[in-house]
This record gives sequence, structure tokens and C-alpha cells, in this order.
Amino acid sequence: MYCERTTVGLDVHARTVVAEAVDWSTGEIFSTTLVPRSELVVDWVRDLPGPVAVTYEAGPTGFGLARAFAAAGIRCVVVAPSMLERPPGDRVKTDRRDARRGARLLHIGEIGGVAVPSVEQEDARDLVRAREAARADLMRARHRLSKLLLRHGIVYYGGRAWTGAHEVWLRQQRFATPGAAAAFDEAFDAVLTVAGRRDRLDRAIADMAATPTWAPVVSRLCVIRGIATLTGLGLATEIGDWDRFTGSSIAAYLGLVPTESSSGSHRSQGSITKTGNTHARRLLVEAAWHHAKPLGHPGKDLRARRDLVSPAVRARGEAADRRLRHRWTTMSQRHKKPSVIVVAIARELAGWCWSLATMTE
Repeated sequence: MYCERTTVGLDVHARTVVAEAVDWSTGEIFSTTLVPRSELVVDWVRDLPGPVAVTYEAGPTGFGLARAFAAAGIRCVVVAPSMLERPPGDRVKTDRRDARRGARLLHIGEIGGVAVPSVEQEDARDLVRAREAARADLMRARHRLSKLLLRHGIVYYGGRAWTGAHEVWLRQQRFATPGAAAAFDEAFDAVLTVAGRRDRLDRAIADMAATPTWAPVVSRLCVIRGIATLTGLGLATEIGDWDRFTGSSIAAYLGLVPTESSSGSHRSQGSITKTGNTHARRLLVEAAWHHAKPLGHPGKDLRARRDLVSPAVRARGEAADRRLRHRWTTMSQRHKKPSVIVVAIARELAGWCWSLATMTE
């Protein structure tokens, strides 16, 4: 429990910071609009009757302000916008009302903060998310190119698309009209450009994953099927401090637990909540699809990753593979849909990842 004399709510935007503070000893209210410079905001808060606590909503402005408050010794709670409930009858929304409401909720302890990432964690997270954006851009560029060819009746039958042989085939295409030729050249160039961007980011991710900051946890996560360097670093950067969770609570943080609407003796569960970190949830679901295949003999890459860790970590990774494959098999025998199975596997995979990230050898 905290009992600061003054609580401050901030509504932070790119060009302004609206601040509302309440001195709960005297009832005095302080209001101002500031330039969004961390040092100015911290100085204004420091002049208020102390001790002081601050809250603001997480948003595109990042966590620099929260770090500035932490450096100044002022408690700052960054809250996710989805966690701030609004009364149904409240139809007036302004920056000042939002800031004052944050100050009141902070005073009564009704605000749960999000974890503020470190500078190193946010740096690695930016790299991983840039690669995720490149993946999405490449998918769209490939789709535009393939549909352009389809409109002209050109279809590739030489096997899998987007391989070396497919690229050779693409370079051989010719068009009779100048408009179609120019459109094809632009679309093909976009595919090559984005693919190059993705490859450069992959190399940067591999280099970062090998640094002392990330190598221990990434190497442990990579002993499970479906988790390689990209997924391992992505999970490590998105979750950050694994010790703040347990094997069961991490699934709730990632939105992989069912929704529930229960009253009295009636209990009703629905689809997963999809709250929390969207990026980490997507990585886990993608990794879970690998467990649809029989175990068999580990591939060359997986064996190489397991050779880098201790026998205890390797044994736990092998146990995770056996358990997750068994779960997939039993759920398939119960005629569950693959889309349902993969979410259940992702939920359990989150627990195995937590176990590996926090294990002590």
C-alpha cells in the first residue's frame, strides 16, 4: 500500500502534457499544460507537496517519461489504456478529465501498472518488431506481384513459390504492353527490396541474440521445437522479466486463457481473452504449429542449438517436446479443431518457456 500525499495524472501527447494533481491533505488541485520534455514535467511534479506519485497511459510516446521519474525517485505507474474502466454514463472525455481521473484512481489503488522495459530491452524489442514489420511488408509485396501475374494469366508450376528457381522464372517474364511491364518491374523490385531488408534484420537479430545480455535466455528457449533465434529473442524482449510470472500466470498475461462469464452455479467459458502482449502471443502460436508433426529425429539446426546448453536444459526441452506432442495427439483423437489445439499448445508452451527461462542449474 502506498500513501502519497499528492497524486498526479498525466495525459501525454506528442506536443502537450496535460497534468492534474490532487493534494489529498488539503484538497487543493493543481492543473497545468506542459511541453512534453521529461525534465520540465519532472520539475513541475517535484515542486508539488510530497510525497508524490504519478500515473499516465502507455502510448506511442514511449517510456522515457517513466524512466525520468524513476531516476528522480518519484513513483510512476504506467497503465495500459484497456485497463482503465469508464462508467457507461460518462459521455464527456477531455484530456483534463482523463488526467484528473487517473490521479483519483491512483490514490485509491485502482490502477495496475505495466512493466516499464529497460533501455536495452526496448532497443532489442524495436529490432524484433522491425523484422516483424518487414515480414508483413514482404507478404503484401509478394501478394501484389503474384496477383499481377495472375491477371495476365501467368502462373508458376515449377514447385514451391518464392524459392531460387521461382526467382529465376520471374526474371524471365516479359510483357507486350509498357504499362504491365512497368508495373511488374516495380512489384518485383519491391519484393527484392523488402526481402533484402528482412535478411539484414535477421543478421542483426542473430548478432544481438549472441550478446551476453540475451544469449543465456535465448539459448534456453531455443531447445524447444519451433523456437529458433528469432522467436527466442522475440519472446525474451517482449516478456522481459520472467520472474514476475508463474507457470500459470504467464498464459493469462499473454491472453491465452479462456474468457469467462460465470454467475452462481452457472459457468460459461468462451474464446481466449487475447489481452496482453500481442507480439509474444503470435510467436507462441506460430511455434505451437510445429508440434503438429510427429517427433521423429531432431533436425540439424535443433541439435546444434541443444549442443550449446547444459544437459539439464536439453532434457527439459526434450520433455517439453514430448509433452506438447502428446497433448496434440490426444486432442486430435478427441476431434478438436486444429485452430483450437494450437491455442491450447501455445498456452502450455508459454509455461514451458517460463520454466526454461527461470530454471537454475
